[in-house]
Amino acid sequence: MIRIPQVRVVDEEGAQLGVMPTPRALEMAQERGLDLVEVAPMASPPVVKFLDFGQYKYELTKREKEAKRKQRSVTFKEVRLSPKIGVGDFDTKVNRAIEFLEDGDRIKVTVRFRGRELTHPELGRSLIARFADRVKDHGIPERTPLLEGKSMHITMASTHKPKSHDAPSPKNVDEANGADAASVPVTRVEATAAPVRQAAPAQPAKPAEPTATTEPPKASETNPAPEPVPTGE
Repeated sequence: MIRIPQVRVVDEEGAQLGVMPTPRALEMAQERGLDLVEVAPMASPPVVKFLDFGQYKYELTKREKEAKRKQRSVTFKEVRLSPKIGVGDFDTKVNRAIEFLEDGDRIKVTVRFRGRELTHPELGRSLIARFADRVKDHGIPERTPLLEGKSMHITMASTHKPKSHDAPSPKNVDEANGADAASVPVTRVEATAAPVRQAAPAQPAKPAEPTATTEPPKASETNPAPEPVPTGE
């Protein structure tokens, strides 16, 4: 609710309508089916604009999210070690620290002592020195190890630029080959079902070709007629 008696009005197109009583400005906004939104409350008199408040709020939230997504604040990460850490755990801590440094974060490497371990602070210095040597390609120590109470720590600054919060998009084949994805034309492929190919009908078996056959012998050839027997006259 705008309680100021007079406001400077800007219409939905950005045109200046001048200073007028707030009830009149509200009436004009309602006639246009819009809301009267205060866009510059610190001005004298305050500046209001005819807007669709729902759409205005959506656009404002969208711009804020976009700004937060693009900005990247440097955070402080901690890696904890112990004088009796195993080789595998030490390598895991080193790899984790490299990930932090590659993101542009600062890290704090802490060695915690327990019981009589505190009587051998040189173990902590040696461990921190070995750790710093493993990550030297990604970060540099800001100062020498400092012993405070039962722990010794060192801070390291990243040599990488802070990364933005942009979500990594999957690389296509052209990007992997060094091509600029923006210059590669994209062809739209309709997601249609592939036609089902029917099996070709079976070809009817060809009739066997007639083979050369021998005509059956005539009766006269198989059974010759008996010769006439001469009779005496």
